[in-house]
Amino acid sequence: MKRKFFTNLILLLFLNLLIKPFWFFGIEVGVQNAVGESAYGFYFVILNLTMVMNILLDLGITNYNNKNIAQHQFLLQKHLGNIISIRFILAIFYSIVIFSIALILGYDSYKLYILSFLVLNQFLSSFILYLRSNLSGLHLFRTDSLISILDKVLMIFILSVLLWGGVTSQEFQIEWFVYSQTAAYLITFAITIIAVLNKSGHIKIKFDYKFFLAFFKQSYPYALLIFLMAFYNRFDSVMIDALLPKEITDTIPEVSTGHYQVGVYAQAYRILDVASQFGYLFAVLLLPIFARMIKKNENIGQMLQLSYSLIIVPAIIIAITSSVFSSEVMNLLYDSGTEYSSPIFSVIILGFIAVSTTYIFGTLLTANGSLKQLNIMAIIGITANLTINLSLIPYFQALGAAYSSLITQSITAIAQVLIAWKIFNLKFNYFYILKIIVLAVTTFFFAIYFSKNLENMWYAMLTTIGISLLFSFLVKLLNIKDLFMILKDSQQE
Repeated sequence: MKRKFFTNLILLLFLNLLIKPFWFFGIEVGVQNAVGESAYGFYFVILNLTMVMNILLDLGITNYNNKNIAQHQFLLQKHLGNIISIRFILAIFYSIVIFSIALILGYDSYKLYILSFLVLNQFLSSFILYLRSNLSGLHLFRTDSLISILDKVLMIFILSVLLWGGVTSQEFQIEWFVYSQTAAYLITFAITIIAVLNKSGHIKIKFDYKFFLAFFKQSYPYALLIFLMAFYNRFDSVMIDALLPKEITDTIPEVSTGHYQVGVYAQAYRILDVASQFGYLFAVLLLPIFARMIKKNENIGQMLQLSYSLIIVPAIIIAITSSVFSSEVMNLLYDSGTEYSSPIFSVIILGFIAVSTTYIFGTLLTANGSLKQLNIMAIIGITANLTINLSLIPYFQALGAAYSSLITQSITAIAQVLIAWKIFNLKFNYFYILKIIVLAVTTFFFAIYFSKNLENMWYAMLTTIGISLLFSFLVKLLNIKDLFMILKDSQQE
């Protein structure tokens, strides 16, 4: 299992490192700079509303299906036809709920128009993830890896033409960004369903009420967990917009309005979001692997430590280095608003350490079916997030939301480690934990030292990252010999 995980992780990381950085640093940043903070903030609020309620499109089906197919592969054909029909019914319910909330919030016709496309995009994206869960459940990781980047490849092509192709004399409009996503999702959806049908054979789409109730009984704890976690991860921007003024007046400048503050928050948050996508790649691979290992009563200790080491070392180095050099990072990426977004970024990026921890230990607990404990943890997370946001946003604006996000992520990550430790009776390797702490402290001091003693800040950043990475090998948080042995063994299989 270690060999399968590591070799497929290399492929998945390679493909995503090839595409995702250009998608964010080239396309998304290009869009944000083209439309400005307020216009992107407007889009970001609507996007996060659709993402928070996204669970109504899925009800935990994707995560449960990934675990279930990994353990019982013969169920693919039986489940596929029923679940497809269920997802279309859920799409109608999701749309009704989203538009009802939008009307309560007082959305005008233009916002409702943009919202309609974002609702369609969420439906397609969610459906693609469900179809991919069948591929990963069958351990077809290479096929799943290629499909995982397809939508971004298509969006990059379309938006590159619109941003820099000179095909129009108009200034770039935020709705063009939305339309491009719709087109890319439609093409990816068609290709993904063909790949799944190739493995499942003929599918008869039908709605079985008894099947729906039985399946929902198994999947709803996953749905509740995803909703609760999406709420405390995504609702910050909605609260910023709701708690801050919406109109510019003589006493309220544009920079104090909700849309502007959401815009600068989005500048910082999107970098964390993109970094977290690489943690998600670990979860995609680990969920079916952990599920199968748990079913076979195999020892998960070595797999857990290997996967955590591979994610936590770069997470610590990237998060702390980026936090110290936050001004340089934001000024490189954005044309304006960085005097506000840089302090936000220096705080929020530290959450990458907690998010990475969650992707490993949360995935392990999900694979084990420990949903009750995870849902209690998530409720605590929401309570903390709402309380801190309500206290800080009116006074510190988007920076207050950044502190809320960091604190919430840290609380929930620690909780998941403790829950896993108790359920799996894990042995605390105090020396291993000490090495992680020492790496974090060392990286921080390297970053501070080089920021003050090297004139070229980019050279200072790269030096900090390089020395910290070397240090992680010296203390054997990452072990070159073990990694090469895994690769060597995988080639002999």
